[in-house]
Parts: sequence; C-alpha cells; structure tokens
Amino acid sequence: MASIVLLSVKQTAQTKAKRCLGSRLKGLAGAGDLNLRFMSHGTAGRSAAGTTKRGALAFSGAVAVTAAAVVGFLANANHFQRAEMATTIPQKAKKTKEEEGDIAQRCRGFMSVPVTDISVLEKRKDEMSTKMEMLIMETQAEFCKALEEVDGGTFKVDKWQRKEGGGGISCVMQDGKVFEKAGVNVSVVFGYLTEEAAKQMRSRGKVLKGKDGKLPFCAMGVSSVIHPKNPHIPTVHFNYRYFEIEEEDGSKQWWFGGGTDLTPVYIDRDDAFLFHNTLKEACDKHHPKYYADFKKWCDRYFYVRHRGETRGIGGIFFDDLDSPNQEEVFNFVKSCARTVVPCYLPIVRKHLNDSFTQEEKDWQQVRRGRYVEFNLVYDRGVKFGLATPGSRIESILMSLPLTARWEYMHEPGKGSREAEMLEVLRNPKEWV
Repeated sequence: MASIVLLSVKQTAQTKAKRCLGSRLKGLAGAGDLNLRFMSHGTAGRSAAGTTKRGALAFSGAVAVTAAAVVGFLANANHFQRAEMATTIPQKAKKTKEEEGDIAQRCRGFMSVPVTDISVLEKRKDEMSTKMEMLIMETQAEFCKALEEVDGGTFKVDKWQRKEGGGGISCVMQDGKVFEKAGVNVSVVFGYLTEEAAKQMRSRGKVLKGKDGKLPFCAMGVSSVIHPKNPHIPTVHFNYRYFEIEEEDGSKQWWFGGGTDLTPVYIDRDDAFLFHNTLKEACDKHHPKYYADFKKWCDRYFYVRHRGETRGIGGIFFDDLDSPNQEEVFNFVKSCARTVVPCYLPIVRKHLNDSFTQEEKDWQQVRRGRYVEFNLVYDRGVKFGLATPGSRIESILMSLPLTARWEYMHEPGKGSREAEMLEVLRNPKEWV
C-alpha cells in the first residue's frame, strides 16, 4: 500500500515568474511529501479602447485554478470545442440592489480589495472586464462566507501581484471542523500573448493581427475546490472565467468558459438531483439545450480514461461562449456563478453529523487518489502549467486534496455502496 500526503505551507505571495505563473516545478516525480501552496494566479481586467467582436477560441483547463486554465487554453488550441448560442430565451437584464450600488460600496463586502484599483473600476464600470471582475469577487466572497458559517473556521486571505500585470486573491481554509481543505481563488491577469500562444491560435485558422507583433490579452476568473473531512459530504469544484484579446485596430475577441461539478464518495440520489436541478434551472433561463449539452460536455471532460470512469457525477462544463452577444453570455455566466452556494451548501448541511467508519474514510482516500490522477494525468491546464518553465506550481495544484491514498483495490462486493458508486462513475446517469 502506498500513500501520498499533500501539505500546504505559507510562501511569499510575490511572483517571480517571467511568464504567466511563478516558480518552476522541480522534482515532482519521486517526491514523497509535496509542500504546496494552493492559490490562484491571475490578471487585472484591463480593457483597451476599441470595438468588440466575437471570438471563436476555447478556454480550457477547468479543474486547475484560473491561471492554469489560461495556460491550458493556450496549449490546447487543437482540442478546442465550440458552444453555440444560436437561439436564446430573451432575458431582460434586471440589476440587483448590489449591482445598482456604486462599486466602492460593493467592494466593502469582498474578501479583499479587488485586484484592479477601485478608481479604475469606477471609471470603467460599463466595460465587461469590470463587470466580470466584480462578479468573480462577489462569487468568492459569497462562497467563502457560506463555508465559514458552516465550518466555524476562517479563510486566510492572500492578495498577490504578478510582475507582468495583474494579480489575484487566494482564500484558503485548512483543517477546519468540516473542511479538510477549501480554496476559493480569484485571478485577474493581463499582458501580451507569447509567440507560441499566437501560433496555437493561428493553427486554428484564426487571423490575429497584433500591433508591432504584440497581442494584448486580459484573463480573469474565480476557481474553487472544496475537500470535506466527512466522506458523506462530496467534493465540489467550480470555475468561471473570461478572456479578451485586443488586435491591432483596437477590436477585441472575447469568450467565456466555466462550469461546476460534484465528486461524491458515496452516491446519494437526492443530493445528485438537488445539485443537477439547481444547475439546470440556471441554464434553462437562458437556453433550453444548455443543461443537456453542457452536462454531456462535463461527463466527457472529466473522464479518467485509464480507469474507465468519470471523476464524479458531473455537472456542467462549457467553453468558448461568444454569442449571441457579450451581455447575454455574461448574464448566463452570472446565473451559473450564483448557483455555487445553493447547489452545494444544502448538501453539506444535510450530512454534517453523519457518522462514518474507518473503512468509509479509507474509501474516501482512495477516491481522492482518483481525483488526483485526473488532475495530474488528464487536465489540460495542469499538464501545460507543470511543463511550462517559470510556472507557479502552488497555483496550478490548488485543486489537489490535502491527503489522498493509492493502493491495490479489489472490486467492491456486489451490492455494496462502493460498488454502486463505481457503477455510476462507469455509466454516467441522468439525474433530472
């Protein structure tokens, strides 16, 4: 029997990366215990003047933190998929009281001051980069406060800067009463695409004309992975992000991506229904096919091929959303982001006092090993980030659990709850 323990330690927040991420991964293979800092790497939502046009490039790497997703997108142009928004249900944008308030007032409820200066956000309040930065900050704060309320612990907040432009806010709660490890990260980064990234995009037939050979970009998002102590409380992951590229004439290509997925240790059909139905209701407000299409996409993406099973029971996953117009896509992403509390916290509260055996805890550790396998073997953002010189591994590996276990596992006995879970993972179900 072999086991691996992943620990989190405090490190400096200041990145020394020359590209998108910080310190390079060294000696991962053969490492017994890995000392990691789980946080996100990001960029300040900077919108240059100019008209906006729709882009057709996907943004991948959902399971890694936002920055890893950015680099994963750049590395996997040949795997891009397109999500069409040909017909939508008309939505009248109704501003909430929070959205109607001034930006400075709304920022008082965040976990930290935003990455972008409040004065800049005020001046650019009608730009999509500002709207998205405010949304991801609000999502982070809402989710962190809900988790603190149920756990009784407090998130440690680390605001960091990126030398090349932008920065992020890392919120981590570890060894709490309910959560073994909870990370909720925001990143807002900007700068210039590398030549390699531009080549990847051009290989897709996209004509990108940069000024003096440079292509300014802006990327931002919120990303979270929650690993509870009790094996009857599932792990949850979500990531919502926005990407802009400015061309020579000042026009912009833009797109959104994201999703939310659930990874239980034991299947609870009522929990699965609540989770999926909450996501479906959010999707149905915008397009009748969104939930079905994005659930299938999620099941395909989070598939562990060498095990022949999905990582969990799915949820939704989408990329490259760029039509029919920017405001409608943003409203859809906003609806999805606002499900993160109602689709998960009721499940947590339901199982807070569930008792469990050592055998059930061992099964949780084995399932976490599968979670790690997917992240390190298949996730495009993680793979590219780890292979990129100058990468910040603490950001890339935030999604890993604090502890996990690998051992030879006999097929669970027929009729057992473990066997039931494997059946669901090997044959994805429809929950709503």
